[in-house]
Amino acid sequence: MALSFWAKTSGTWINILTVLIGTGTGLLLHRRLPDRLLKILTQGIGLLTIWIGVSMAGSLNQAQAGQLPGAIAGLLSITIGGVLGEWWQLEQKLTAIGDWLKFKFKGKGKFTEGFVAASLLFCIGPMTLIGSLNNGLTGDNALLTLKATMDGIAAIALTGSYGIGVGFSTLVIMVFQGGVSLAAGLLSSSIADPATNPAIALLTGVGGLMILGIGINLLGIGAIAVASFLPALVVAPLIFWLASWFG
Repeated sequence: MALSFWAKTSGTWINILTVLIGTGTGLLLHRRLPDRLLKILTQGIGLLTIWIGVSMAGSLNQAQAGQLPGAIAGLLSITIGGVLGEWWQLEQKLTAIGDWLKFKFKGKGKFTEGFVAASLLFCIGPMTLIGSLNNGLTGDNALLTLKATMDGIAAIALTGSYGIGVGFSTLVIMVFQGGVSLAAGLLSSSIADPATNPAIALLTGVGGLMILGIGINLLGIGAIAVASFLPALVVAPLIFWLASWFG
């Protein structure tokens, strides 16, 4: 029986709702909390983000691609993807979208920074990928619902520091996360169990490296152009396929 549009994308709409609620809550708290408390909230999210990134990157150990070790496949993916991202100026283009939204909706302060940081944080990770695949393949939105709860909490802290730009990350969630769910539904006959697929493990590991970069940025100890590495999420399965084919 074919799944309905809602069944395939329900987790994405729940995620959008929780981020909007978190953004609204963050805006209310922003007027009541001193800057030092908002700073410590952001640092807490940054530390947790680094832990998540390191945990995800560990998936490279299970991402053997033919004769190619997962760490090498991950290194090739992230470097080739980074070069392509810089060539295509993805960081600048995502920032330009944020600046356009800031102008269009008369945003203030760190609107663009909040939009970029939240878009990347909410859309890169194993819960996003595996949850979207599960939702599109079987209609199971349990993992995305859990992710939605976490994103809503994170949105409160991010909004306190960056402002309403965080809420506009829901546009990226809708396009990316919803798109993966719909694509999974169309390709259901060719996608193996995402929880055990080594290609997904490679994607998870590469995504973990990018999440680690987001955490470093949130803590203010670096300025990593995380968006420039986005092509790595496309390069990784290609490298896995080539290594498996020739291995």
